[in-house]
Amino acid sequence: MKETKKELSPAQRTELLTILKTRFEKHKNRHQEIVWADVQARLESDPEKLWVLDDMETTGGEPDVVGYDKKTDEYIFFDCSPESPKGRRSLCYDRKALDARKENKPKDSALDAAKAMGIELLTEEQYRALQQLGEFDTKTSSWLVTPADIRHLGGAIFGDRRYNTVFTYHNGADSYYAARGFRGSLRV
Repeated sequence: MKETKKELSPAQRTELLTILKTRFEKHKNRHQEIVWADVQARLESDPEKLWVLDDMETTGGEPDVVGYDKKTDEYIFFDCSPESPKGRRSLCYDRKALDARKENKPKDSALDAAKAMGIELLTEEQYRALQQLGEFDTKTSSWLVTPADIRHLGGAIFGDRRYNTVFTYHNGADSYYAARGFRGSLRV
């Protein structure tokens, strides 16, 4: 079976680039030394990454540029929605946790959904860096990449912001809540 190429129509591409540019200009504090024209040129040369950004956008992530990696020559996008993306909530942590649930299974796991989208879950370090750019997850929480030793014991970690402080907590990896989703990162 031949895989369909993931590419937006010209109209969809124009609409997404307009949304991303508007967000980029509105939140200059997230990317002070980055020029939009450079980001746009990179995006226009990589239709599959535009497809991924569109998926991040349509699931409520509000992706925005948060950095540039000089070593790899890549722009870094994170989900910057005020709360955990609405279209990516009520998920357990990973496939192992999903398969272990006998009743009331969620529709998917955060790791599987991220992989299907073509993004990576934020690490705790990335999540804390995001929180330096604004206040995120003041009413929700987001699954984070969990260290193997914690996951081996059945747990997973998530983060949120309460009382003007960023917290990292733990939960069983098979748990899921209406107010917990995941945030992703994409390199372009």
